[in-house]
Amino acid sequence: MSLEAVAVDKPEDLNVIIGQSHFIKTVEDLHEALAGTSPHLRFGLAFCEASGPRLVRRSGNDPELVSLAVANATAIGAGHCFVVLLREGFPVNVLNAVKSVPEVCAVFCATANPVQVLVASTSAGRGVVGVIDGAPPLGEETEADVAARKSLLRAIGYKL
Repeated sequence: MSLEAVAVDKPEDLNVIIGQSHFIKTVEDLHEALAGTSPHLRFGLAFCEASGPRLVRRSGNDPELVSLAVANATAIGAGHCFVVLLREGFPVNVLNAVKSVPEVCAVFCATANPVQVLVASTSAGRGVVGVIDGAPPLGEETEADVAARKSLLRAIGYKL
């Protein structure tokens, strides 16, 4: 077995969701789930088919994001892996819709951080074993940090 860290290639302003699914229908169902969350959401998605013709299936409403999702899914190259790239929306707004797609087995990450996907390769193929999502913590939050966090969440409308 070999282990490889595959860096996700994306501009800083994009969010990415990486997960695993199990059926070719994933592409259309993820597209419908994402499109139904917001009329402003721009997205591209790609899915690595694991059997049959083993194509990278794709969809989205933004050609640039579709192309970038395909490039990242191809680089990861793990069976049944999907990559969703988001603009003008955040994972917190779409994650429940993504997870509710019947074919979705797991979500490995949903982030705007730089991400590396850990991919194991064997004679049977490639699979995602985890992700590296951001840097390690630098310390514990202080009371001032708690107040700033709570203030931010209220200022941007996520808490009352």
